[in-house]
Amino acid sequence: MAKITGPCVAIVTPFNQDETINADALRRQVKRQVAAGNGVFCAGTNGEFYALSFDEKVRVAELCVEAAGGAVPVLAHIGEVSTSQTILLGRKIEKLDVKALSVITPSILAYSQDELIAHYRDVADALTKPIYLYNLPARTGNTLQPETVRVLADHPNIVGIKDSAGSQESLDGYLEIARSHDAFDVLVGPDSLVLHGLTHGAAGCVSGLGNISPVTLNAIWASFSKGDSEAAGKHQAHYSELRKELYAHGFAPTMVKRCLTLAMPEVGASRRPAMVSAEVEERIRPISRKWAEATE
Repeated sequence: MAKITGPCVAIVTPFNQDETINADALRRQVKRQVAAGNGVFCAGTNGEFYALSFDEKVRVAELCVEAAGGAVPVLAHIGEVSTSQTILLGRKIEKLDVKALSVITPSILAYSQDELIAHYRDVADALTKPIYLYNLPARTGNTLQPETVRVLADHPNIVGIKDSAGSQESLDGYLEIARSHDAFDVLVGPDSLVLHGLTHGAAGCVSGLGNISPVTLNAIWASFSKGDSEAAGKHQAHYSELRKELYAHGFAPTMVKRCLTLAMPEVGASRRPAMVSAEVEERIRPISRKWAEATE
């Protein structure tokens, strides 16, 4: 069964001034990641899935698959508020050449762990592509507890979890489950924990900051894979410094996109109502000049 290993980037969704998707800019961003050796995670939080229509999510996946050209894996996010809509979107997107699908916990209502288990089992039963759970409790209000994940890890079509809870404790809990389930992997979400996760058994990561510094992200993985822990540590420290500098100014995905847009204007602004004030933009500008990496 197809699974994801190594670094992936939670690719931004570029918009034109009228907030329509800038297809050419998205293709170029994907190819930029391919050049760095990174896989692509599309229509996630950094891709502003919460602001995209159903059809736009399908289009984003189409464009990412096309631009990647099979050179790197494409992991497509399909999480919706309801089970039925998640399955409907998944059936559309799994027809594309994506390697796997990611499903964030439903939001708005507070769900019991039994409800979440039923949701994920129904989705995994209905779809043919491998499923990754996606844990982001700060935004959804729902946490996948370790025991819930342990139950779901036994499902033959659930192959892992993308953990973006932001804490080492959360990540370590899922890594412990992966160690006892050979067919279940962990993808690290927090940029500050990439190397920690890899060191303790994570199969890879999904990074937002990789939009800005794709080469540095890949260098963490490449150094770790070669057994050069000193170099991997230096690259992780470099990456963590970027995180500290940038995320101090606001909501992480909005900061990432504006930082990238300052270096590559065609990426465009985040969809309203997300905005970046002129004052915050001036603070981000030197960060963009310092950290943005071109790969062409």
